[in-house]
Formats: sequence, C-alpha cells, structure tokens
Amino acid sequence: MSQVIHFHPDDDFKERSSAAVHDPAQRKNFRGAMDFLQEKRRVQFPDQDELAGLRELGAAIRRYSLARLPQLLEQLEKNLTANGIQVHWAETADEANGIALGIARRHNARSIAKGKSMVSEEIGFSHAMADAGIDAFETDMGEYIVELAGEKPSHIIMPAIHKTKQEIAALFAEKIAGVDYTEDVDALIRIGRQVLRRKFAEADIGLSGVNFAVAETGTICLVENEGNGRMCTTVPKVHIAVTGIEKIVEKLEHVPPLYSLLTRSATGQPITTYFNMISHPRQAGEKDGPEEVHLILVDNGRSQAYADEQLRATLQCIRCGACMNHCPVYARIGGHAYGTTYPGPIGAIVSPHMLGLDATYPLAFASTLCGACVEVCPVKIPITDILIRLRNEAQARPGSADASLRGSGAGRKSFTSAIWKSWSLVYSRLGLYRLTSWFISRGRALSPTDQGAWTRSRTPLTPAPKRLRDLLRERWR
Repeated sequence: MSQVIHFHPDDDFKERSSAAVHDPAQRKNFRGAMDFLQEKRRVQFPDQDELAGLRELGAAIRRYSLARLPQLLEQLEKNLTANGIQVHWAETADEANGIALGIARRHNARSIAKGKSMVSEEIGFSHAMADAGIDAFETDMGEYIVELAGEKPSHIIMPAIHKTKQEIAALFAEKIAGVDYTEDVDALIRIGRQVLRRKFAEADIGLSGVNFAVAETGTICLVENEGNGRMCTTVPKVHIAVTGIEKIVEKLEHVPPLYSLLTRSATGQPITTYFNMISHPRQAGEKDGPEEVHLILVDNGRSQAYADEQLRATLQCIRCGACMNHCPVYARIGGHAYGTTYPGPIGAIVSPHMLGLDATYPLAFASTLCGACVEVCPVKIPITDILIRLRNEAQARPGSADASLRGSGAGRKSFTSAIWKSWSLVYSRLGLYRLTSWFISRGRALSPTDQGAWTRSRTPLTPAPKRLRDLLRERWR
C-alpha cells in the first residue's frame, strides 16, 4: 500500500463529515448507490409476511447462539480440532496478528493472499504483516481497488463504493504497469483478475474471514461472489481464517435462514455465487486444498458487549450492511468520515467496544434516530436503543452506575454539566422557575447571537417578551 491509514474516529470527525457533506460529487455517488441497493433489497422481499417471519427466525437464531456462546465456542474448538483444524484464541488485535505472524514465520512465508475479511481490517492485519516484511495483498476486487489507492473500505460489503469508474480507470492506469486508461467496466475487472490470478499461485498462505462457524460439525462457512475466497482457501498450502467470537451458530440447520437474510439484505441477491464450507485440511486422495488450516478467534472488545444484557444485541450482526444502505447520515457522508473499520449505524454501536467509547462517542450522535436501520436489520438489532444508551454512557459521570463501558464519560463537559444542573434546579422549584422566567423574558435583548451549533444553520433563539403565565393573566383579567 502507498500509505498507512490510521483511524482516529474522534479526531476531526466534524471536519471530515462536513467536508463529505460539501462534496457534491460524493453525495451524488452515494445517494445513487444507496437508492440502487435499497431497490434491489425491496425486490428480494416482495412478501412482507415472509420477511417478518424470516427476520424473527434470524434474530432468534442469533440470540440463541449468543446465549450459549461460551459453550458453543468450546464445542467449536473441540470439533475443529478433531477435524484437523488448529484453533487459536486472541484477546486483542495485537495477539491475533502475533498468532498469524507466528504461523507465517514457521512456514517461511513471504506473501499472503487475502480474501475479503472485515476482521482482518479491524485488527490491521496487512500493516502488521508489512511491518514484518510479509506482503499481504487483497484479492477481493473492491478491496484490491482501495488497497491500490492507499485507502480503507468505505462500506463493509462494497469497499470501493465511493469510487467512480473514471477514478478506478485512472488508478489502474497509474498503478498497474502496462495498463492503458479505459472506462470499460468489464475490461477493468479483467485487468484486476489477471493481476490477481498470478498472485494466487505464488502465495504461501491464504487468509479468509468467516461468515458462520458451526459448532456441532466444526465447519467454517464463507460467503462470496468472485471466487477469490475459494482460491485463497484452496490454492496456498496454508489457510488462516480469522473471525470474531460472535460468528458462531450451533447447528448447520441454523445457517440457511441467516444465509438467505444475508445475501438478500446485503446486495439484493437471492444467493451468492459461492458458498464455501470448510471442515478440515486436504485429506488423502483429494486433489486440492491446504495442508494446514488455522482458525483465529478474536475477542477485541466483544466480551465487553457480551457482558451487558442490552449491548449483547450488538453481536447479533451478520455484517450485511443493510443499515448503512438505508441510513440518511451514511448516505450523505460515506464511510471514511466515520474514521472506523465499521462505519454507519452498526459501526457506531460496535466500534466503542473495540476502540473505547472515549475514541468513538461522537459516532453515537451522528444519527437522526429515525429508525430506518432498525426496520431493515435482518436480525432485528435495536440499534437506536443502543445508540441512546451509548449517548448516555458518553455523558455519564465517571464512577457512577451509568458509566459501565471503557471510556464512559468521555463526552461529559463541565460547562454543559453545570448548565443542566442549573436547569434541573430551576425546574424543580416553582418559585425559582417563576423568578428566572421573569428575568429571561425581560432581558431578551441580551440573548447572544452566537448560540453554538444551533446558529450554524438557524436564526438565534430569543425569549418571548411575555411569559405564557403573563399572557393568560392578561386574557382572563
């Protein structure tokens, strides 16, 4: 990659989002893309009764799986190990990268072919490998494009959704030797595939994500459209899968409902091109497949969400991106403005557990609370309720019962707290309220013209010359 992207969600979030809002080309691109994806999803769910039933089933499966998460994780490890797959546990991103690096060094690996994996983005896998002198390159077309551009994905399903075909054409012409500028989309796809096809054969290790891990059979399920996931998991001699600890179900029969919800909610497809089920390394007599398979189970803050009954619902997510596609805020500012691996509504409720609420609390306020995300979430995550909870946590007094998360109270300001304490005092005492309202109405000329965020796009608020109490007294005098 041409540069390392460091995520600082709280650092200049307002400036990043403001810049995105004032970029008409980007707003047009995102609006068109979101409208297109919304329509594709609507076509896939013509029967609202079927959708309601499927969502309820999907939510029930995810809640059931999370309720038994510790036992299912142990069962998964037992069955994977029996199948010949090596299981590793990582509490932090650094531990996960350290495990992968140890595997790579044991095999003297110099290159790693990466299938699409948001968890690998979350832990900074590519940069950790680059620091160790190992080339970890993206093979998903969207990920490959943003990697060439030195950027991060702006959407969890469609990483390069923020780029136009003209921008991609210019990027390929600049970065890939011997490639001429062309805006033919099919030609651009062929160019990318030709470059990547050669790399698959040269890679020492293949890395993938995991959509579902089945505990009772020890099976890793991988959803994809391009075939690069299948190449990453079969061509290299070693396959490393990396996933969050929440991506687990008990039985194979739990996968089809979630699979149906995932594909239709994400890209408006009835089914993806490839659905890979991996249960063991290459067996005797088999012509392809890796000689070793490793699964790295990553916590990285998920236990914090799991420990809280309300916040546990965050872990129900199946990473479809539907909440982003329907979010009016995401559609206007795009994914990069959030400054986190997971943008949009789901990012606002997932990221605090991974990065701390002190680093991410502004994201909880970057929402209209319109509920569009809740209406389309295939597993019925109460996103708006969790956003309100995070807002309260951000304003909580450190050490209080309301401050339960890492970084709680980060948004609390002494001046603001003093204002609300004064407001509470005035409104809890009738005599003080009457006296204060009298002074405010009579001193309306002293109202400030600069009232912070309110007056950035609105006229200043000025108290009425007379209180309602005064008007009623005059009327009935």
